[in-house]
Amino acid sequence: MRRRLLALVCVSATLLSGCGMLPGSEPERRTVTVWVMQHSASQEYLDRFTEEFEREHTDIDLDVRVQEWTGIGEKVQRALETDEPDGPDVIEVGNTQVATYAEGDGLLDLTLESMRDWGREDWLPGLAEPGQWGSQQYGIPWYAANRVVIYRKDLFREAGVTAPPETRDEWLTLTEKLDTGDGQGIYLAGQDWYTLAGFIWEEGGELATNRDGVWRGTLDSPQALRGMDFYRRLQALGDGPVDADEEHPPQAGVFADGRVAQIVAVPGVARAILKQNPALEGKLGYFPVPGRKAGTAGSVFTGGSDLVVPANTDVRDAAIEVVAALTGERWNTDLARTMNYVPNKASLAGAVAGEEGVAAMAAGAAQGRATPGTPQWSEVEADNPIKEYMTKVLRGADPATEARRAAGRITEALAFD
Repeated sequence: MRRRLLALVCVSATLLSGCGMLPGSEPERRTVTVWVMQHSASQEYLDRFTEEFEREHTDIDLDVRVQEWTGIGEKVQRALETDEPDGPDVIEVGNTQVATYAEGDGLLDLTLESMRDWGREDWLPGLAEPGQWGSQQYGIPWYAANRVVIYRKDLFREAGVTAPPETRDEWLTLTEKLDTGDGQGIYLAGQDWYTLAGFIWEEGGELATNRDGVWRGTLDSPQALRGMDFYRRLQALGDGPVDADEEHPPQAGVFADGRVAQIVAVPGVARAILKQNPALEGKLGYFPVPGRKAGTAGSVFTGGSDLVVPANTDVRDAAIEVVAALTGERWNTDLARTMNYVPNKASLAGAVAGEEGVAAMAAGAAQGRATPGTPQWSEVEADNPIKEYMTKVLRGADPATEARRAAGRITEALAFD
C-alpha cells in the first residue's frame, strides 16, 4: 500500500530526524506520475511542460506516461482500487467518465481548490458539470472539442449565400436554397444523436432528468419534441441515410466526394476531407451551430477531457500542483494553440481566435453541454434507443409515440443495477 508504506517510513524517520528534515537538508523530492491519453497532447508540448514545471518546482519530478484509449476504463478502475507503487497521481479522463470513477470514492475531492483558486464559475459548462458528482468537483476541465458546421464556400457563393446564418431559422432557409439539383444542402445522418442532443438542449429540453435521486428519460417532453422536429426538417434537406450514424459511411468521405454544402462535425474532420479531396483546399469554412437567437451560438455536445487525482495518491499536494499548472491559463492556452482545442474557460477563447475552425468551436463551447451525469448513462449508449427513435421518426412514425417509448427505455437503462 503506497500511502501506508509512506506513513510507516515517515514515522520511523521522525524518531531520528523529523521525517527527513535534517538541518540544512533539501526538501524530499517527490515524483508525480501523470497519465495522459494518446494524441491528447503532442510530445513536444509534454516535454516542454515537464521541463518548465520541474524547473519551477524543484522538489517535484514528473513521470508522464501516454495511455491508449482502448481498455483505459478498466485500467483506470484498477489504478483507483489498488495502491501500486507506480500508480498514477494525475489522470486524464473523458469528461463524461468522471461520474463513473467518482461514484466509488476513487477520486480526490477538489471542490475547495476549484472554488478558491481555479475559478470554477468560469469553466466551460460542458466540462465542469460532468466533472461533478453530487455537489462536489472531482474532474478539473482541461480541454474541449465540439461540433461546428463545416461548409463549402464555393457552393455558398454559387447559391448566392454571402454569409453564414446567425439563427436556426436562417440556417434552414439557406440550406433549403443549397439543396438543389445534384447538390445536398446538408449531409446529416439520421442517427447523429449528439447533434440532436444539442437541438433538444437549445429548446430547453433534456435527454433525462434526475428527481430525488431517480433518473427518467425525457425525450417525450414538449421541448425535446421540438428539438427532434428541427432535426427532421434539417435532415430532409440532404440525402443522409435515416438508419445510420455519421460514421456509416464516414461523413468526411461523403463530403469530399460530392456536392455537399454542409456537415456537422468537429473541425478536425476537415483534415480527412482534404486528404481525400485536395482540390477543396481553401474552399472550406466553419461557423458555430446556430442558435434560436442571433448573436448566441446554439447548444452543442461538448467532448473533451478533465484531469482527476486518485484518492490513493501519496503525493496529494504535488499532484494538485500539476493539475493547477496544466489547467491554468498559461499552459491551458498553450495546449489549445498547439492542438487546436478549446481552452477550459470562455474568457480564454481569444487564444484560438486566429484559427477559423477552432474559433467557431470555441463560440459553440460556451453553450456546450454533456450527457446526463450518471454512471449508468453508458447503459443507454450500449443499446442506444435514441438512434432507433430518430430513425422511426424520420421514416414517418408519430414522434410523440416513439418519444415515449424511447424515454421509457432510457428510464429502464438508468435504473440498471
